[in-house]
Formats: sequence, structure tokens, C-alpha cells
Amino acid sequence: MKEGWHGKEYLILFAESEVANASERYAISECIPGCQVLGFRGWDDFIVRDSLGNVHSVPTVPLDTKYLSPLSLPSELDLAPDPRFGGKIKWYVKPLVFGGDANHADNLIWVSHDEHAQLVRWWNDLYRSVKPRA
Repeated sequence: MKEGWHGKEYLILFAESEVANASERYAISECIPGCQVLGFRGWDDFIVRDSLGNVHSVPTVPLDTKYLSPLSLPSELDLAPDPRFGGKIKWYVKPLVFGGDANHADNLIWVSHDEHAQLVRWWNDLYRSVKPRA
């Protein structure tokens, strides 16, 4: 995994050898079948690759195909590490889709990657359980 600033965006990118494990840890295929997680754009969005090799960003919550947005990543990314954020991911205690406020300091915490995976799965399970069926 490598992480750091690319311009004004903080990116976390998994090594190709980590992609399958990370995708399983986040249960990506349950929410967006055929995709694998490549990393994070900012801390709020996954970077995913579909079965055709196309790259997209999608919110971590809700992790839903209707929110896939095409993303173009340079083939060579030179990331500037930032020790303030290494190994941590920003998390909204109450995710925005559930009415959380991104500007309220009490709604923001920093979590480990393992904690993040557990939170993403829990909140996406909740989202799918309350989402109206089409």
C-alpha cells in the first residue's frame, strides 16, 4: 500500500497483491458485483476497478452501483506522504447518507484500516436493509 498527497487529493492505493484481500475485507462484490477496490480517493470514496478494467470512484457509504463515477488515474502516481495521516482513515461517526454533518467536529474520527473495513461493512449492510427495493 502507498498513500499520500497527489495535488490536492489524498490517495491510498493498494498494491496489486493486496487488491483481492482488501476487496474481500470490504465486501465489495456484495455491493458492486464485478468490482475490486484499488484504494481510496480522499477518505470518503473508494477507487474501484470493474471487470472490464475501467476505474471509478464510489462513496464508501453508500456503496452502490448507481453512485459509480468514472475516474482517470495517471499510470504513474508520485504520492507525497503525510505522517499526520499514515495508516488512518477519516470516518464520519454518522455517515452523510444517514444525516451526518461533514462540518460538525463531533462527527469526525480517525480509524485504523481494520476498523474502517468493519464500519464500512456495517453501515452498508444497514443501508441495504433500509434502501427501498426497485
